[in-house]
Amino acid sequence: MLEDIDLEIAPGSFVAILGHNGCGKSTLAKHFNAILLPSGGKVYVDGLDTTDENRTLDVRRTVGMVFQNPDNQIVASIVEEDVAFAPENLGVEPAEIRRRVDGALAAVGMTEYAEHAPHLLSGGQKQRVAIAGVIAMRPRCIVLDEPTAMLDPIGREEVIDTVQRLNRESGVTVVLITHHMDEAAKADRLIVMDEGKIIADGPPKQVFQRVEELKAVGLTVPETVGLLAELRRAGLEVPLDALSVEDCARAIAAAL
Repeated sequence: MLEDIDLEIAPGSFVAILGHNGCGKSTLAKHFNAILLPSGGKVYVDGLDTTDENRTLDVRRTVGMVFQNPDNQIVASIVEEDVAFAPENLGVEPAEIRRRVDGALAAVGMTEYAEHAPHLLSGGQKQRVAIAGVIAMRPRCIVLDEPTAMLDPIGREEVIDTVQRLNRESGVTVVLITHHMDEAAKADRLIVMDEGKIIADGPPKQVFQRVEELKAVGLTVPETVGLLAELRRAGLEVPLDALSVEDCARAIAAAL
């Protein structure tokens, strides 16, 4: 159940939505491309009302979804055929499908696996193929609902690097639903949810300084911020906005 949600996502931004299981973040994500429809209020996607049944396909062309388990999104026995699946169903011309498939695989770093069987790939590679399938639809926004939840650390890094590159180089709007603090820290904007409400919204460097407030709703902070908070409690004057290991090390060295 969502409550009092008032939210606008800017084109070209990279937004992370963070919260513990059951806080409403996946429910919110499914409203972005009309998988779920609001029981009150309105959701607009690029000016389109998601409750307008005549525009549902346009909404889903604008916002692509990537889910936790890539096996649930991969439908073909060859990687490039899987990436071509959605454009084919949209009636895209074959020559354009070829261009889109090649471009999408290049965008996620999977060109060399175009003729491989998806079931032989690693978890991170499968998720990158799933992302390529969404990219081939040419959406303006990609919503990723805990895409790294089932991956090992290497796979998680592959997927997040891919998402960052798409946002930075192609201008694709990214909404990342996650419960991993280190992933959320890489976004431009961080939204924290609890019990269906937004309780914090701002740049990660600002939001993660609210250490005690986040702990109160069952969340931690990045390890770097946690270390700085402990040092501050011990009397060392350090900032709490150093998210990377390098920035954290510099902050500690400057305070000593």
